[in-house]
Amino acid sequence: MIEICTVGGYDEVGKNCTAIKVDNEVIILDMGLHLDKYIAYTEDEDVYDFSAKKLIEIGAVPDLSFIEEWVPRTKVIIATHAHLDHIGAIPFLSNRFDAPIVTTPFAKAVLEAILSDEKIELKNEVKAVNPNSFYKVSDNITAEFINMTHSTPQTAMIAIHTKYGIIVYANDFKFDNQPVLGKKPNFKRLREIGKKGVLCLILDSIYAASAKKTPSESVAKEMLKDVMLGTNSRGKAVVITTFSSHLARLKSIIEFGKKMNRKIVFLGRSLNKYVKAGEKVKIINFSKSAEIVGFRDMVRKRMNKIADKKDKYLIVATGHQGEPKAILSRIINNEFKFRLGPGDHVVFSCTVIPNEINQANREFMENKLRERGVRIFKDIHVSGHCAREDQRDLIEMLCPKNIIPAHVDVNMATAMAELAKELGYKLGKSVFIMEDGGRLRF
Repeated sequence: MIEICTVGGYDEVGKNCTAIKVDNEVIILDMGLHLDKYIAYTEDEDVYDFSAKKLIEIGAVPDLSFIEEWVPRTKVIIATHAHLDHIGAIPFLSNRFDAPIVTTPFAKAVLEAILSDEKIELKNEVKAVNPNSFYKVSDNITAEFINMTHSTPQTAMIAIHTKYGIIVYANDFKFDNQPVLGKKPNFKRLREIGKKGVLCLILDSIYAASAKKTPSESVAKEMLKDVMLGTNSRGKAVVITTFSSHLARLKSIIEFGKKMNRKIVFLGRSLNKYVKAGEKVKIINFSKSAEIVGFRDMVRKRMNKIADKKDKYLIVATGHQGEPKAILSRIINNEFKFRLGPGDHVVFSCTVIPNEINQANREFMENKLRERGVRIFKDIHVSGHCAREDQRDLIEMLCPKNIIPAHVDVNMATAMAELAKELGYKLGKSVFIMEDGGRLRF
């Protein structure tokens, strides 16, 4: 018998965690943070309790009480990629399991950097598996890491092979046929798996209501090119902010920064963390083209030094969501001699993650920039998540018997159920809208 417990990421976007029990053996897929709740909690200067109990209580990490009796049966914790809503809870929860953590090399390097920064030690062994490889969980279970494109490198779609059939965990991905960094999705293998027989597909459904195919990262690269090379910035400062984990986007920024004949400086701890992780596993070498400054005192010294020649530099800074403590906010708050003024450029190569805190922070930041006459370039971005027509293509490739919408709130799950209905699935019989802590048996 197979039993699936939708531990986290089924009532909300984030806190992703799914447990699959095959007879008496359990696999955990992802163990992520609810970033909004975690950030709100850690912004309190008096916070000191980072115990699993406290973080579960505030909803920042998956609630393991849903699978308490499965903990001693867990054979492996598998993380699909390096985003914190998929690996960020591992430092706080994994020690409860007598099981290794298995992920792709880049995600392993990021996880190790987080553990080092936070001075956390795990008893779990952390193993790296390359995309398009297999990991033998036990005599009865094999996990396959299928190469996918997303907004961070070495993202894998996981196929759990069992005697009862295959469970495919597709959370997160998009079908990008022109990736800026890394290989195309492994469509060939997906079709092969579809012919073998997929018992259940657990599917990223954030944009199930968006009737389109998610554009390639090469589209975002052209958008950046238009802004960076097609807009007159002579004599002006140029500051760009984007997701620190989006190495493909950073690669494009470096390419165009060179064409602008500017010295490129990356500022911020998270940028330093992800770039160094990418260099550690040899998928990038940004250090030969950009100066990377991670720590607070070093950032201050660097920014003060270049203040009188800011038009000679391209600044890549943390703070794309308007985070009050990030580098871009500190620039705007005049913490450095480097100041932004009339005609300077600030490029947001991202979207605003739709929650009240981010939206309020970004609005406040943008208003401050406008007051100074700074030119703002917003939404220079494409998503890393599949939209409705990508989801349709995956379902048709895999022909799963059952579908579970994931990475969703109830509205997004309902949109996926409607798509599944178009393809012949029936709500409650072959497509299941789950909640955190829900269980489903096959």
